[in-house]
Amino acid sequence: MTARSDKVREALAWLERRGSKRTREEMLTRYGITAPKAFGMSVSAIQQLAKRMGRDHDLAAALWETGWYEARMLASYVDDPARVTAAQMDRWARDFDNWGICDTVCFVLFDRTPHAWRKVEQWSRRRDEFVKKGVSWALRAIGRRNQALNAAAVEVARRLAESPETPARWVGKDVLRELTSPAVRRRLAARRSAVKG
Repeated sequence: MTARSDKVREALAWLERRGSKRTREEMLTRYGITAPKAFGMSVSAIQQLAKRMGRDHDLAAALWETGWYEARMLASYVDDPARVTAAQMDRWARDFDNWGICDTVCFVLFDRTPHAWRKVEQWSRRRDEFVKKGVSWALRAIGRRNQALNAAAVEVARRLAESPETPARWVGKDVLRELTSPAVRRRLAARRSAVKG
């Protein structure tokens, strides 16, 4: 056994010990998350484990390969965005089978990779439900960080909104609705003022 497979086994055991049938049931009934391989863990517990484990790209890949819902969530928190490849993003996106995984991977990992902008362009044309949603979430997350990224994300969203392809148009309009909203504009302006002040 390698040290990495030991870590994976330890993580799975930790997740299983803290999982509950009630949480598994709530995942479906309360949040609409279908995951055939799930221990039933809260995201905050997964985040605690991720902090203890630290960043480890190879460990993240091994966790993802287990197919467990919580292990894949954990993988998105422990992976190193700088080491994520475009091919890895495509592989993981093909595995998206519920909105919880899609949103978490896009919010905490994919939008921080050097490939994020290119994947927005590529994936916005796909009809796959979770890829299309993932593009929207990633682009919106990027556009909420600061005013410069907001301007860049809005520019991409406008191009997508004018696309002849239905999925791309949907992504563009969805992103524009949020990133040009008064609430987002106010938050970005307040953040900029706080940085200057």
